[in-house]
Amino acid sequence: MSHPIIDTRRVVIVGAGLGALYAALKLAPHPVLVISPETLGEGASSAWAQGGVAAAMAAPDSPQSHATDTEIAGAGTVDAAIARLVTEDAKSRIHDLTTLGTPFDRDGQGGYVMSREAAHSVARVVRVKGDQAGREIMETLIAEARRCPSVQVAEGVLASGLAVEAGAVTGVWIERAGAPSGRVLIRTPAVLLAGGGSGGLFAVTTNPPRIRGQVIGMAARAGARIADAEFVQFHPTAIATGEDPAPLATEALRGEGAVLLNNRGERFMQAIHPDAELAPRDIVARAVYTERQAGREPVLDTRDVLGDALTERFPAVAEACLQAGIDPVLQPIPVAAAAHYHMGGVAVDETGRASLERLWVCGEASATGLHGANRLASNGLLEALVFARICADGIADLVKDPVPAAEVVLSFPEGGQEVDEDAVQRLRQAMTNGCGVVRSAKGLTETLRIIADIEAQAGCETLRNMTATATLIAAAALERTESRGGHFRSDFPKTDPIQAKRRFLTLTEAVTIRTRALETK
Repeated sequence: MSHPIIDTRRVVIVGAGLGALYAALKLAPHPVLVISPETLGEGASSAWAQGGVAAAMAAPDSPQSHATDTEIAGAGTVDAAIARLVTEDAKSRIHDLTTLGTPFDRDGQGGYVMSREAAHSVARVVRVKGDQAGREIMETLIAEARRCPSVQVAEGVLASGLAVEAGAVTGVWIERAGAPSGRVLIRTPAVLLAGGGSGGLFAVTTNPPRIRGQVIGMAARAGARIADAEFVQFHPTAIATGEDPAPLATEALRGEGAVLLNNRGERFMQAIHPDAELAPRDIVARAVYTERQAGREPVLDTRDVLGDALTERFPAVAEACLQAGIDPVLQPIPVAAAAHYHMGGVAVDETGRASLERLWVCGEASATGLHGANRLASNGLLEALVFARICADGIADLVKDPVPAAEVVLSFPEGGQEVDEDAVQRLRQAMTNGCGVVRSAKGLTETLRIIADIEAQAGCETLRNMTATATLIAAAALERTESRGGHFRSDFPKTDPIQAKRRFLTLTEAVTIRTRALETK
């Protein structure tokens, strides 16, 4: 069956979150086509970010101190050069967003109001209206993108594959989002993947429903090298109301002094880490997970430190609680550990380039080496901004002088197959059960068995992209026979200094690991 082919001079950007839109603006006047499964601003992980952007904005803080904190949190596998690159550029990105109109919180003297979050040695997180940073930054970028004449946005369109010739990406396969359709190939001079991580591959997650590893999977299926796949960060304070996805109780609450209690009234973090509630996220997440598994129902208590002020200072948290029938001014907030951020992704170098030619990746879909085994709080949006700018510069160098391009007119043929939602839910439950907060060889092998079964029956590209990413995560987790950062093995609970290095895999290699594990089960 032949598929329609569209040739364009526009650079294709897959995704419509912070990294995608910031890169599109930085590429101007080079013409770009932004592929967005939903209306701009809906379903982007960036818009859900509550904490803010980490940046050393004023003395006594410094980019070096920020880089050091990043390396410590990353548990031995952070690329130090990348940490320096990102933290040194942070202040410029904040000033740039401010110029674009982002209403960061300011004090009476015009300085940025800084918040402290876990594993930061100082308060260095720039916020907007308490917990509205992601949404407000996205609204600023969306408004700019709508006004920018070189940016075309294709809404309701889903990228499902990459076309590759002789090791170079030549185009993007797209489909209609939300309803089955035939595929269309867009041939383009360059592709930037900025379509988010893989948190939605887990049954308990804070990620938007559509963020389920598809972008990482499509790059892997095209042959791109993947890095750090085993390192998934579980946020310790998702609001445990049974919603999917789970609303988030931002880490800034703990920065303000909120405490974690169990149903015995015990502050269980004090006995686990000297920084208690502000310990690195992986440590807090495992503690919350352990309390919940033991039936001790962990809660986050903001009453003494915030009281009535929570409603005004953290409106997103207050609204999520009230919708679930919880009054956080009067009641503690039930919490659970939830898949939140994927440190791994498509391996890129310091220029944002992947192992395939003409392919760049930024944001959570990428693995730059910044986060190591455990992302430092609020470094996610920062990395997306810094590498969006770096990727834009690299793509501009490739495509040379801007050339006007006609608007791409899309028309999808009939056909296609809907995603099997029952299979997706089975996949998500398997990932939570065997590849979640606490892992073991037995659980990971069972997860790989279920992934292989789902993959064998998958009838559409989107589900195959999900199973590709799931295979990479579980296979890499099986191979790392130690505990480090966000990766914890109950059968290998100690950190092994010999394994203090990043892991790079192709999908072919991950499938080989899966096959071997299932044969020896």
